[in-house]
Amino acid sequence: MYLFETHTRVRYAETDQMGYVYYGNYATYYEVARVEAFRALGFPYRDLEAQGIMMPVLEMHTRYHQPARYDDLLTLKLSIKTRPSVRIVFDYEILNEAQSLLNTGQTTLVFVQKDKNKILRCPEALLQKLAPYFVSES
Repeated sequence: MYLFETHTRVRYAETDQMGYVYYGNYATYYEVARVEAFRALGFPYRDLEAQGIMMPVLEMHTRYHQPARYDDLLTLKLSIKTRPSVRIVFDYEILNEAQSLLNTGQTTLVFVQKDKNKILRCPEALLQKLAPYFVSES
């Protein structure tokens, strides 16, 4: 299982009239976690796109446990629990500075060849980067 953690601070523009993070912004937080996780693996999204591979979101599930508020420093935890194939599933936990669980979620993305709009298997180079985290699945 691959685990990754990064941080972001809630900006004023991300909050609603109640001072809570607007619910739609959690999808952006998930994206931040994904992009930074791939960068940390040494496989930035930019490399996928340069190969003509896109990763559209197929499904997203989210659960709001407590609100995040303006200026909170959020911890974004991401995990990949199963080896990717044509799909890759990301699980998320978002916590505040007090380590209170604010949000959990999951996204499923697919690998698509951009010019043909055809679903592909996970690129071998990415599988190699993730391989050490899935040794027990072999």
